[in-house]
Amino acid sequence: MSNRETDEHSGVETTGHEWDGIRELDNPLPRWWLYIFYGCIVIAAIYWVLMPSWPGVNSYAKGVLGQSDRVDVARQLEALNQQRGAEGAMLRTASLETIEADPKLQAYALAVGQSVFGDNCATCHGVGGTGFKGYPNLRDDIWLWGGSLEEIQHTLQVGVRSDNPNTRQSQMPAFGRDQILQPAQVDDLTEFVVALSSRPANVAAIKRAAPVYVAQCSACHGPQGKGDMKQGAPDLTDAEWLYGAERADIRNQIWTGQGGVMPTWEGRLSPETIKALAVYIHANAGGQ
Repeated sequence: MSNRETDEHSGVETTGHEWDGIRELDNPLPRWWLYIFYGCIVIAAIYWVLMPSWPGVNSYAKGVLGQSDRVDVARQLEALNQQRGAEGAMLRTASLETIEADPKLQAYALAVGQSVFGDNCATCHGVGGTGFKGYPNLRDDIWLWGGSLEEIQHTLQVGVRSDNPNTRQSQMPAFGRDQILQPAQVDDLTEFVVALSSRPANVAAIKRAAPVYVAQCSACHGPQGKGDMKQGAPDLTDAEWLYGAERADIRNQIWTGQGGVMPTWEGRLSPETIKALAVYIHANAGGQ
């Protein structure tokens, strides 16, 4: 049986549906709403005919207009490559010093380098290149392997501890983990390294650690702890610490001998792109 009846207030017949004493009126949809709805159906049908739409087993309905975003992007990239062709050719043949001496060429290299840095380097070194714990800051004047244009370019090419046969290679021994030194000696050596950076440290521990430092550490870090860029050995006398400056951080480094990996970009990026990236890093670090 139908529960349809006429609402006594509006005079409109109900649909027979009721929720919590509220009855639904059987009002027709507004004509303007219906016209828009029917218009959308027509537009959708026309779109299906003109534009790519329905998927198929091996392809899709391409539409009579033959529109393809993939083709458009490829065309735009080709136009961009042609536009950049002249600058790219100059970048390929110019020396690093020539690039930095030519304002127009340097501006182009900086623009390319910034884009490439954001895509490939910012994940580890940060968007601004300021680094994180375990990842070097590229905005200061502290460099493990040298901060000249040529040295930066070479590091980018071969990487650090990478799979490139000519990679930059250094290895700090894990003095504690591999039992080269006793825990007490590691503690003393920690105090010695803290003292090298002109901070208060235990005097007795420094005296005990002095011969240990000479025997185990001075070959790489130097007698005065100034480091050696040829070996990638850091300067222990400044205020910059790759793995942290606290005593616990320094002790952990002596104990475990941590060493990060930077990938080789040779073969992944074109030679001119590596040049542009070197110029960008060098310029943002203030030059060396």
